[in-house]
Amino acid sequence: MGSFNGLSGVRNTHNNDYDDSLAGPEDTMALQERRPTLGIFGVSSIISAHLQSAVHHLSDSNTEQERASTMWEHLNELAKRLKIVLYSLFLTTTLFMVFPANTSFLSNPLGFYDPLIALVLHQIVQDVLPSGIQLIAGEFTAPLEIYLIASVLLGVAASTPVIAYEVYRYIDPALYPEERRAVYPFVTSFTILFLLGAVFAYKVLAPFMLWAMIPFFRLTSAVPIIYVMDFYNLVLVTVLVAGFAFTLPVFFVLLVKFGILRTSYVTTRRRYIYAALYIVTAVITPDGGPVADLALFVPMLILLELSVLIGKRYEKDDVRPNRPISTQPTKLVYLKCKFCGGLMHGPSGFCPTCGKAQV
Repeated sequence: MGSFNGLSGVRNTHNNDYDDSLAGPEDTMALQERRPTLGIFGVSSIISAHLQSAVHHLSDSNTEQERASTMWEHLNELAKRLKIVLYSLFLTTTLFMVFPANTSFLSNPLGFYDPLIALVLHQIVQDVLPSGIQLIAGEFTAPLEIYLIASVLLGVAASTPVIAYEVYRYIDPALYPEERRAVYPFVTSFTILFLLGAVFAYKVLAPFMLWAMIPFFRLTSAVPIIYVMDFYNLVLVTVLVAGFAFTLPVFFVLLVKFGILRTSYVTTRRRYIYAALYIVTAVITPDGGPVADLALFVPMLILLELSVLIGKRYEKDDVRPNRPISTQPTKLVYLKCKFCGGLMHGPSGFCPTCGKAQV
């Protein structure tokens, strides 16, 4: 007779067991010794393997579900923030378009009245437009376009604090403590410099560009009449461009603070940077010729040099002379997620296991 290994084909097709009647004495003894192992330990090991596999698949599916739910949580949070920003833009824009500028509408509520945007546009004409120059519509729909564009721009300007707050609240969980501490000086400096640039453009740059063009009307015997759309575009674009141009030093200092850029890059290439800066101011200045370009180039140059001086202070703070070099391995600090209990390396804003924000 063959050995026990030859019994693999000797089975009863009804009960799916080995048929003892077809086995020899040696095979029967081997089969009897083998049966307890297959009946108890074999079945238990198979059940244990199936349970481990099921638990593994269940944990993988739970992880995928948690990741999917985390992504949807981020998208829902973004949608909530955007909804608040849109509501704010709608309310502020409607306020400028509809809210009365004075109480004269009370005498005739159903008639036309001057909204708040009309008061702003009249003030721009009084402050910027030189005497002797007249405004004409040029196109039939030009006044309506100015009314809508100016209302939206002023609505965005009035909603800037809400926009900045919602952006900060959305990215705050992902910021490290040192990055979070740099947010407040950055926002404050950006706001101050933008307002300075806007005021400078409104009070100095835009009136100067219009005043510089008046002599050319006399030289060409032209009547000083300009389109109302051209006038307001020049003023609004100049204010916005100058405001953002004044904030460029803030980004330079921020790059120096985080070690991305060095002040020596500017100090060793001043001639080329000055030439590039003048070209940029000439491009972003709407009109006015080289005199208007210089009027914007000079304050930009002063701000650039001030940003270099401030950046050098950060570079000095980062230098640590005579600092002993430690040979001890760096101790890693782990924090526990308050949702799933997973470990996080450092004060990260999101858990790498469940992906949920900790703030």
